[in-house]
Amino acid sequence: MIPRYLVDFQLDELPQVHTDVIVIGAGIAGLFIAIKASQHFKVLMVTKKSLLDSNTRYAQGGIAAVISDEDSPEYHHQDTLNAGAGLCSSAAVNVLVHEGPAGVQDLIQMGTQFDLEDGVFALTKEGAHSQRRILHAHGDATGAEIVRALSEKTKQHPNIELWDDHFVIDLITQDGECYGALVQKPDGQKVFVRANATILCTGGAGQLFRYTTNPDIATADGIAIAYRAGALIQDMEFVQFHPTALCYPGAPRFLVSEAVRGEGAILRNINGERFMEKYDPQLELAPRDIVARAIVNEMEQTKSTFVYIDFTHESEETVKHRFPTIYEFCLNYGLDLSSDWIPVAPAAHYMMGGVKTDLYGETEVARLFACGEVSSTGVHGANRLASNSLSEAIVFGRRIIERIHQLSPVGSVPSISSESNRTEHAKQPIVERRLKLQKVMLRYVGLKRNAAGLEKGYEELKRQISIYDTCLSKREDYEFANLLTCALLTTQAALIREESRGGHYREDFPEKDDLHWRKHTVFHREHGITEGRIDDV
Repeated sequence: MIPRYLVDFQLDELPQVHTDVIVIGAGIAGLFIAIKASQHFKVLMVTKKSLLDSNTRYAQGGIAAVISDEDSPEYHHQDTLNAGAGLCSSAAVNVLVHEGPAGVQDLIQMGTQFDLEDGVFALTKEGAHSQRRILHAHGDATGAEIVRALSEKTKQHPNIELWDDHFVIDLITQDGECYGALVQKPDGQKVFVRANATILCTGGAGQLFRYTTNPDIATADGIAIAYRAGALIQDMEFVQFHPTALCYPGAPRFLVSEAVRGEGAILRNINGERFMEKYDPQLELAPRDIVARAIVNEMEQTKSTFVYIDFTHESEETVKHRFPTIYEFCLNYGLDLSSDWIPVAPAAHYMMGGVKTDLYGETEVARLFACGEVSSTGVHGANRLASNSLSEAIVFGRRIIERIHQLSPVGSVPSISSESNRTEHAKQPIVERRLKLQKVMLRYVGLKRNAAGLEKGYEELKRQISIYDTCLSKREDYEFANLLTCALLTTQAALIREESRGGHYREDFPEKDDLHWRKHTVFHREHGITEGRIDDV
């Protein structure tokens, strides 16, 4: 059993800080919510590294919203449902497509500069979108531009206090209500932050896998923290592997954006043959899960560790203008996007599941909210549509602010203590344990799964559970404990779901089975596994 708290403490004995709103995490969701909330509330923003470290910063493609006269919310709604493979919440998607454009206007007011062509927004198209509706910035540096604009605004605001290099260990709860968070300072001292509203904006879980496009901070902290606090965790089996991450000796798994294929790049196997026509009529613009599995199939058949993405039909000038970040990054490793085929392979990219919320971002635990990749709003279903992630963070961020205005002040905190028999320290170095976990996940819970592998993976992960009985004190200890929690949930969910759908593919159950499996897998720490119905309204 995963413990309620990761460390021992006596709440009465800890220093206390009080704020209206605590925002945990500094990606687009955290920054946006902090700025919006600071207009009326005192905000404390806690980030385990710094304001500029988040998945958002690496988002290249852009943000999806209905801007063009030729587009409509109905088209965007249908595209999202199609990609989500029957598991989207229709109500949540409705919210996204209708409120997205206003969210984009908010970003512009906050200083984000999207690319223009002849005075109007330069819109591009990505895989599984029927229309051009992706706004981008500096060609392929959309996330970095949003983070730049929002972090500047955050730093200037008198109502926002920033705690860099602080780690949220756990949420303090009693009787289904959240009172705030237990935070560790850089010097190791623990402090209790009491708040009227606690908002998890902690991002994703890419570090569950050996190869990921996510930065090293994406360790599933928010999902594990919320699970321990009694929130519902939904759809953990649905992990999106980006089909095209750079796969080159000495280089990190850098994202080669979907937009490159959107602009006409083609995929070739190691023998130089174009192969997507064998797998899907949409070719390179098929949904990500289909493209990623097709690439793995080709790699297996040709006994190779990568395939190529070929963008050499475009002029050097066009490539540099449209994809400056990717072009320069590849050039650092002696690869020229305009004249070379670039070696790529799938890498863990995005977690569709997460902390279950309602349409106002609130979780099962009162006063606890989740926004962005850490949440499961129902928008993405079994497979996220490209560039819907940034829109989701903004749209549901706005709604969380609405809900916070209705909260009464938090009451006095009951006397809470966490006492256990934790004495020893972990014998095996955490860095070794983390690598082992990532290898188990890659091997058994990756792009292709089957019962035998999932059971073996689950058994191997369970051997690490003793970590919860040890004295954890450092950031990497807590991160590993959180990764292990999410690895166990993901593996269990993948084992339970005996079908293939979206980001979850079972070789032993290759077909989608709507009759038995058009439902959510939901976990609760005390009540175990339940099922969630699909909202078709």
